[in-house]
Amino acid sequence: MDKEFVDSLSDQERIDAIAERMADIITLLGEDTSRAGLVKTPQRAAKALYYLTSGYRGDDARSTMQAALFDNEGSRIVTVKDIEFYSMCEHHVLPFFGKISIAYIPGEKIVGLSKLARVVDICARRLQVQERLTSMICGEVMQALDARGVLVVCDAQHMCMKMRGVEKQEASTVTVDYNGVFADDAHLRREAMMALGI
Repeated sequence: MDKEFVDSLSDQERIDAIAERMADIITLLGEDTSRAGLVKTPQRAAKALYYLTSGYRGDDARSTMQAALFDNEGSRIVTVKDIEFYSMCEHHVLPFFGKISIAYIPGEKIVGLSKLARVVDICARRLQVQERLTSMICGEVMQALDARGVLVVCDAQHMCMKMRGVEKQEASTVTVDYNGVFADDAHLRREAMMALGI
Protein backbone atom coordinates (compact mmCIF):
# COMPACT_ATOMS: atom_id res chain seq x y z
CA MET A 1 0.00 0.00 0.00
CA ASP A 2 1.39 3.39 -1.01
CA LYS A 3 2.42 5.65 1.92
CA GLU A 4 1.08 8.75 0.16
CA PHE A 5 -2.32 7.09 -0.17
CA VAL A 6 -2.27 6.00 3.50
CA ASP A 7 -1.37 9.56 4.58
CA SER A 8 -4.44 10.85 2.73
CA LEU A 9 -6.82 8.65 4.77
CA SER A 10 -8.70 9.86 7.84
CA ASP A 11 -8.24 8.05 11.15
CA GLN A 12 -11.59 6.28 10.71
CA GLU A 13 -10.74 5.21 7.16
CA ARG A 14 -7.48 3.72 8.41
CA ILE A 15 -9.24 1.90 11.26
CA ASP A 16 -11.84 0.52 8.84
CA ALA A 17 -9.10 -0.72 6.48
CA ILE A 18 -7.27 -2.39 9.38
CA ALA A 19 -10.55 -3.99 10.51
CA GLU A 20 -11.10 -5.50 7.04
CA ARG A 21 -7.65 -7.07 7.16
CA MET A 22 -8.18 -8.20 10.75
CA ALA A 23 -11.34 -10.05 9.67
CA ASP A 24 -9.27 -11.84 7.01
CA ILE A 25 -6.63 -12.77 9.57
CA ILE A 26 -9.24 -14.17 11.98
CA THR A 27 -10.72 -16.21 9.12
CA LEU A 28 -7.26 -17.48 8.12
CA LEU A 29 -6.71 -18.58 11.73
CA GLY A 30 -9.74 -20.87 11.36
CA GLU A 31 -12.51 -18.83 13.00
CA ASP A 32 -15.86 -17.65 11.72
CA THR A 33 -16.16 -13.85 11.94
CA SER A 34 -19.95 -14.13 11.74
CA ARG A 35 -19.99 -15.97 15.09
CA ALA A 36 -21.74 -13.81 17.74
CA GLY A 37 -18.62 -13.26 19.86
CA LEU A 38 -16.51 -12.24 16.87
CA VAL A 39 -18.85 -10.01 14.85
CA LYS A 40 -17.38 -6.77 16.25
CA THR A 41 -13.91 -8.14 16.99
CA PRO A 42 -12.20 -6.91 13.80
CA GLN A 43 -13.31 -3.31 14.47
CA ARG A 44 -12.42 -3.51 18.18
CA ALA A 45 -9.01 -5.03 17.40
CA ALA A 46 -8.35 -2.38 14.75
CA LYS A 47 -9.18 0.44 17.19
CA ALA A 48 -6.95 -1.12 19.84
CA LEU A 49 -4.03 -1.54 17.46
CA TYR A 50 -4.46 2.00 16.15
CA TYR A 51 -4.38 3.36 19.69
CA LEU A 52 -1.36 1.22 20.65
CA THR A 53 0.56 2.72 17.72
CA SER A 54 -0.53 6.33 18.28
CA GLY A 55 3.14 7.35 18.65
CA TYR A 56 3.26 7.55 14.85
CA ARG A 57 0.63 10.28 14.88
CA GLY A 58 0.00 13.47 16.84
CA ASP A 59 2.55 15.19 19.06
CA ASP A 60 6.23 14.48 18.69
CA ALA A 61 8.51 13.99 21.69
CA ARG A 62 10.68 17.06 21.20
CA SER A 63 7.88 19.62 20.81
CA THR A 64 6.05 18.05 23.78
CA MET A 65 9.03 18.76 26.03
CA GLN A 66 9.83 22.14 24.54
CA ALA A 67 6.31 23.32 25.42
CA ALA A 68 7.18 23.04 29.14
CA LEU A 69 10.76 24.27 29.60
CA PHE A 70 11.70 26.36 32.63
CA ASP A 71 14.86 28.06 33.82
CA ASN A 72 17.12 25.75 35.79
CA GLU A 73 17.24 26.76 39.44
CA GLY A 74 20.32 24.66 40.18
CA SER A 75 19.51 20.95 40.33
CA ARG A 76 22.56 18.80 39.72
CA ILE A 77 20.66 15.64 38.70
CA VAL A 78 16.93 15.31 38.01
CA THR A 79 15.40 11.83 38.11
CA VAL A 80 11.97 10.42 37.33
CA LYS A 81 11.65 6.75 38.28
CA ASP A 82 9.38 3.91 37.27
CA ILE A 83 7.38 5.45 34.43
CA GLU A 84 5.21 2.56 33.27
CA PHE A 85 4.90 1.92 29.55
CA TYR A 86 3.28 -0.47 27.10
CA SER A 87 4.66 -1.07 23.63
CA MET A 88 4.41 -3.54 20.76
CA CYS A 89 7.33 -5.71 19.65
CA GLU A 90 8.06 -5.06 16.00
CA HIS A 91 9.15 -8.67 15.45
CA HIS A 92 5.95 -10.42 16.56
CA VAL A 93 3.45 -7.57 17.11
CA LEU A 94 3.03 -8.73 20.70
CA PRO A 95 3.12 -6.46 23.76
CA PHE A 96 6.13 -5.70 25.87
CA PHE A 97 5.81 -3.56 28.96
CA GLY A 98 7.63 -2.38 32.04
CA LYS A 99 9.12 0.73 33.58
CA ILE A 100 11.46 3.42 32.35
CA SER A 101 13.54 5.65 34.60
CA ILE A 102 15.20 8.85 33.39
CA ALA A 103 18.01 10.90 34.92
CA TYR A 104 19.34 14.08 33.41
CA ILE A 105 21.74 16.85 34.28
CA PRO A 106 20.15 20.09 33.13
CA GLY A 107 21.88 22.80 31.22
CA GLU A 108 20.04 26.11 31.34
CA LYS A 109 16.56 24.51 31.25
CA ILE A 110 14.54 21.88 33.10
CA VAL A 111 11.33 20.29 31.82
CA GLY A 112 7.95 19.80 33.49
CA LEU A 113 8.15 16.30 34.98
CA SER A 114 4.92 15.05 33.40
CA LYS A 115 6.40 15.75 29.98
CA LEU A 116 8.99 13.01 30.52
CA ALA A 117 6.16 10.53 31.07
CA ARG A 118 4.45 11.81 27.90
CA VAL A 119 7.67 11.33 25.93
CA VAL A 120 7.85 7.72 27.13
CA ASP A 121 4.30 7.16 25.82
CA ILE A 122 5.00 8.85 22.47
CA CYS A 123 8.10 6.72 21.89
CA ALA A 124 6.57 3.49 23.23
CA ARG A 125 3.29 3.64 21.29
CA ARG A 126 4.66 2.30 18.04
CA LEU A 127 6.21 -0.92 16.80
CA GLN A 128 9.46 -1.03 18.75
CA VAL A 129 12.38 -2.97 20.11
CA GLN A 130 13.39 -2.23 23.67
CA GLU A 131 16.93 -1.24 22.75
CA ARG A 132 15.76 1.43 20.29
CA LEU A 133 13.05 2.65 22.67
CA THR A 134 15.66 3.26 25.38
CA SER A 135 18.02 5.02 22.98
CA MET A 136 15.22 7.07 21.39
CA ILE A 137 14.04 8.47 24.72
CA CYS A 138 17.61 9.26 25.74
CA GLY A 139 18.29 11.14 22.51
CA GLU A 140 14.98 13.03 22.49
CA VAL A 141 15.45 14.29 26.06
CA MET A 142 19.03 15.34 25.32
CA GLN A 143 18.03 17.25 22.17
CA ALA A 144 14.92 18.92 23.57
CA LEU A 145 16.53 20.12 26.80
CA ASP A 146 20.06 20.72 25.55
CA ALA A 147 20.93 18.79 28.71
CA ARG A 148 24.48 18.17 29.88
CA GLY A 149 23.74 14.45 30.02
CA VAL A 150 20.84 11.97 30.00
CA LEU A 151 20.66 8.40 31.32
CA VAL A 152 17.69 6.09 30.65
CA VAL A 153 17.05 2.65 32.13
CA CYS A 154 14.29 0.40 30.76
CA ASP A 155 13.20 -2.81 32.54
CA ALA A 156 10.66 -4.77 30.50
CA GLN A 157 8.91 -8.08 30.06
CA HIS A 158 8.14 -9.37 26.59
CA MET A 159 5.06 -11.40 25.75
CA CYS A 160 6.92 -12.87 22.77
CA MET A 161 9.17 -14.62 25.32
CA LYS A 162 6.30 -15.56 27.66
CA MET A 163 3.55 -16.71 25.28
CA ARG A 164 5.58 -18.30 22.48
CA GLY A 165 9.08 -19.47 21.67
CA VAL A 166 11.06 -20.15 24.86
CA GLU A 167 8.04 -19.44 27.13
CA LYS A 168 10.11 -18.10 30.03
CA GLN A 169 7.67 -16.48 32.45
CA GLU A 170 10.08 -14.74 34.82
CA ALA A 171 12.56 -13.33 32.29
CA SER A 172 12.97 -9.58 32.08
CA THR A 173 15.28 -7.43 29.99
CA VAL A 174 17.11 -4.31 31.16
CA THR A 175 18.54 -1.81 28.70
CA VAL A 176 20.55 1.31 29.54
CA ASP A 177 21.53 4.22 27.35
CA TYR A 178 23.33 7.44 28.23
CA ASN A 179 24.99 10.39 26.57
CA GLY A 180 26.77 13.66 27.34
CA VAL A 181 28.62 13.84 30.65
CA PHE A 182 27.24 10.43 31.67
CA ALA A 183 29.22 8.91 28.79
CA ASP A 184 32.40 10.67 29.89
CA ASP A 185 32.24 10.48 33.69
CA ALA A 186 31.80 7.06 35.35
CA HIS A 187 31.37 8.70 38.79
CA LEU A 188 28.39 10.79 37.58
CA ARG A 189 26.97 7.73 35.87
CA ARG A 190 27.14 5.75 39.15
CA GLU A 191 25.59 8.68 41.04
CA ALA A 192 22.65 8.75 38.59
CA MET A 193 22.20 4.98 38.75
CA MET A 194 22.13 5.16 42.56
CA ALA A 195 19.56 7.98 42.43
CA LEU A 196 17.43 5.72 40.26
CA GLY A 197 17.85 2.86 42.73
CA ILE A 198 19.88 0.72 40.35
